Amino acid sequence: MRARPPGAPTTTSRGSRSVALGRTGLIATSQPLASAAGLEVFRNGGNAVDAAVTAAAMLSVVEPTMTGVGGDLFAIVHDAATGRTRGLNASGRSPHAASLDQLRALGHTSIPDLGVLSVTVPGVVDGWSQLLAEHGTLPLRQALAPAIACARDGFPVAEVVARQWHVAAPMLAADPAAAAAFLPRGRAPVPGEVFACPALAATLEVIAAEGRDALYGGDLGRTIARDAERRGGWLTEADLGDHRSEWVDPIRATYSDVELLELPPNTPGFVALEALNILGDDDLGRLGHNSADYLHLVLEALAIAFADRNAYLADPAAVPDATLRRLISRDYARHRRGDIRSDRAGAHAAGHVGTDHDPGVRPSSAPPGAGDTVYLAAADDRGNLVSLIQSLYAGFGAGIVAGDTGIVLHNRGSLFVTDPTHPNHLAPHKRPLHTLAPAMAFRGGRPWLAYGVMGADMQPQGHLQVLLNLTCFGMNIQQAGEAPRARYDPTGVGLEHGIAGATGDGLQRRGHRLVDGLGFGGFQGVLVDPDTGVLMGGSDPRKDGLAIGC
Repeated sequence: MRARPPGAPTTTSRGSRSVALGRTGLIATSQPLASAAGLEVFRNGGNAVDAAVTAAAMLSVVEPTMTGVGGDLFAIVHDAATGRTRGLNASGRSPHAASLDQLRALGHTSIPDLGVLSVTVPGVVDGWSQLLAEHGTLPLRQALAPAIACARDGFPVAEVVARQWHVAAPMLAADPAAAAAFLPRGRAPVPGEVFACPALAATLEVIAAEGRDALYGGDLGRTIARDAERRGGWLTEADLGDHRSEWVDPIRATYSDVELLELPPNTPGFVALEALNILGDDDLGRLGHNSADYLHLVLEALAIAFADRNAYLADPAAVPDATLRRLISRDYARHRRGDIRSDRAGAHAAGHVGTDHDPGVRPSSAPPGAGDTVYLAAADDRGNLVSLIQSLYAGFGAGIVAGDTGIVLHNRGSLFVTDPTHPNHLAPHKRPLHTLAPAMAFRGGRPWLAYGVMGADMQPQGHLQVLLNLTCFGMNIQQAGEAPRARYDPTGVGLEHGIAGATGDGLQRRGHRLVDGLGFGGFQGVLVDPDTGVLMGGSDPRKDGLAIGC
């Protein structure tokens, strides 16, 4: 009898739903309509990248609370034909006019969380274009067609989205353009109500006809820039025209026979790698899943890695290669493992990793409950694998819509800091610290898993816990993604419902402070059986999503 590969289903193991299976293609997204659009691409002969971009565009319509044309994107792509695995950084930079001096001149002592001064260049559209040009088979206009039809004809709003929309309604109402586009009846839509966005449909049609240049040099870009100027912002046509996504090499860490791939700064991918390395010499499986002993080690490793994140994560140009190599090295991890006591939570500070920068400590980059992101994974029978994440950052981003375009502008600029000595300080033409992080894993040197856990600072924490669920505790991919999670935060530790009360008691005895109000993200993932080529998918019941194959 053939040995069961990690993550595969058995006759005795099942989550709240069965593992999705397929042979030609499989896609997992946070919205069934997006998954269905990707599935149709597979049925028509498209590959995993084609399906991923089609689904990502659809998510920009059916989940406008989380993502859209005005946001950022990151992806990891394994191309079977070339054997290469590359990452795409499609995050935008600050405007050329942005600076701490300019911020102070406008009367601000900190960067606003919302509004036009929190806006950086949106990178999503260039990201879609780059993915298709480099690894797809469909033209952009064909990939956007389902999203255009959905925005024009309308779609029934899903439950989780409706709840998020309701929360954001007062903010949308404060901006006439946002209210016109997303509160057409003067309120947020209720679950099951059909919502159409003609302005967004028209915008997507322009992008389909003109390509990425419509936003980064055409009339759409001019409309965005003029709207920003009218509001007193910094963003210009030149800022948009300068934008280019960048292909990068993933960074890696090994655990047993599994290699975890993340993206380098400005993503927080190294947090997951550093924490995994810190735990690499511990026999975690014997401690018991979500026991106090187990979660204590996991949370302490994450606390150390986040302290380093807070100190060092910034624009790639501001993070020296030597710093990054040190942070994800096994030697450094073994050194930091010595800071963890088995009986007591520590007050962990950032390590000194050979830079002139004083690491210090600063607050978490994201609100504790934030989870305003969409993630998708896709695989095909040709061996291609895609891990893709995109977001507006906060729910409905900066809370503003650019003119009559239906484009919600994101607020990633709010993640810059005002300390001029910190590598993530606000400066012209600079990428901010990001919370977005797609993940991929190889097993035995072969592509095995594309997955992500959307939700601000939960993302690298989710990557770590899901991977350990698969490798240490024998869960299938659906179980691994929906199992209750813990979350580290500077304010304390969050334990999701389903984790035993005895675990919480044990953590408190070690000095962990338990807090409420933390979000636990939403998982999507696709796994490949390396021997049979069967594709397996899981989708988190915390979201409205669906994993489906053909």
